[in-house]
Amino acid sequence: MFLDKFESRFMSFNRWLLILMLAVMSLIIFANVTLRYTTSQSIEWAEEVARHLMIWLTFIGCGPVLRYGGHIAIDNLQDAMPAKLALFLRFIIALLVTAFCVFCIWTGLDYMDRTQYQTTPSTQISVAWIYAALPIGMGMTLIHWLLIVRRYVLRREFASDAHFDATASASL
Repeated sequence: MFLDKFESRFMSFNRWLLILMLAVMSLIIFANVTLRYTTSQSIEWAEEVARHLMIWLTFIGCGPVLRYGGHIAIDNLQDAMPAKLALFLRFIIALLVTAFCVFCIWTGLDYMDRTQYQTTPSTQISVAWIYAALPIGMGMTLIHWLLIVRRYVLRREFASDAHFDATASASL
């Protein structure tokens, strides 16, 4: 019960964070393009902030895509294997995905430490804030992964809900 409530709230938080960042990025780009064509002036920080938001969107969006099975995968090998061997292969895949997330978190924290005194050209914020997208996004991805990994390993199932259908998306 607690885990289901946590999962629902975590997914809702993740979705709203993505929506907010995409909306802000879109507004900044729209305002910049409009100003450029109507007044021949640009917002000098718009491109930089939009780029940084895109980086954050990529890493924050990685978890929901993983939980719904939306990342590219090659299933032919496990389709050709006997059931028990395919289960073992999914277990190995689960360990590798977990290790990759942990590695990215650790590497992201290292990059943040190395770049904390560098600043961006237009906004003059620490580059570490941009690199924070890696450990935060991969930490969130790891949480999404841990919430679905048991179903993936045992039954080769990903999450599904009314908002996203991985099977329909894969057929596009």
